[in-house]
Amino acid sequence: MISPLLYVLGGLALLLVLLAVFTRRTARRIEAYLPPSGSFVEVEGVRLHVRDEGRGPALLMIHGLGGQMAHFNYGAVRELAQRYRVVTLDRPGSGYSTRPEGVPADLATQARAIACLIDKLGLERPTVVGHSLGGATALTLALDHPGQVGALALVAPLTHAPGTVPSAFRALTIETGWLRRLFAATLAVPLSIVASKGVLAEVFGPEPVPRDFPTRGGGLLSLRPGQFLASSADLQAIGGHMPQLEQRYGALRVPLHILFGREDRLLDWRANGQALADKVAGARLELVDGGHMLPVTQPELTARFIEEAASTRLALAG
Repeated sequence: MISPLLYVLGGLALLLVLLAVFTRRTARRIEAYLPPSGSFVEVEGVRLHVRDEGRGPALLMIHGLGGQMAHFNYGAVRELAQRYRVVTLDRPGSGYSTRPEGVPADLATQARAIACLIDKLGLERPTVVGHSLGGATALTLALDHPGQVGALALVAPLTHAPGTVPSAFRALTIETGWLRRLFAATLAVPLSIVASKGVLAEVFGPEPVPRDFPTRGGGLLSLRPGQFLASSADLQAIGGHMPQLEQRYGALRVPLHILFGREDRLLDWRANGQALADKVAGARLELVDGGHMLPVTQPELTARFIEEAASTRLALAG
């Protein structure tokens, strides 16, 4: 007689197999529908997916946690590329950029790869734009590689260690490696689909989520197991990096512009915007009505903010 426990274990194993098949199939369909839109550049052991367009002074754009270059390409780049050379990239491990096993997820390692990219593309001290976690990456880049950055334009940036993890990212906190990989291969995608409405409301709120964000904004690309693992590694590396980074802000010597939505539900403008501005001489903080995803919800305003920061950098250079 077969033990009831074996029936339960067998049913569980079958369920995991079906979930894994669904996850792989979903990831393949998403990648077929939203293929890479740029080219690939090898630097520091990673393969960066990069899009380079326009002519003029250089802008380099770094996206946030769980995102990819389409957040900027949603609208801001089209406006800026008329007057600037605009380079967007997928951070290592995100979007279509790779991060091989053994390459750390910490922001210092990511900043080093981006500094090498600046050299390789001949960007000559670009204005570096960072959104959310991309803001912390941009700050790390400016402090670790000061000769590579001409100015900083930070949009809703993470600048100080968060006290708590927003509920939208709670699943990324799984610490045990094998459990995190199992979750990514089976449950992460279907659960993300089920929870997507609530998660997007937190990420975008109080502004509405554009109907075409899953495609034009690249939102569907986050529904892949590799992106889950990369985002989890990024999130878990923050705690060991941010406290040391915060102590160095007084050493920044480049023009610093910060844009924040007053109603941002992920990062408070006081704890991340005002707190940074208070530590950096000459920093400029601009507050607007809106939430966290300003590059998508207000691309024209974001482009104008970036252009103002770039103009300051060019005026100083001249």
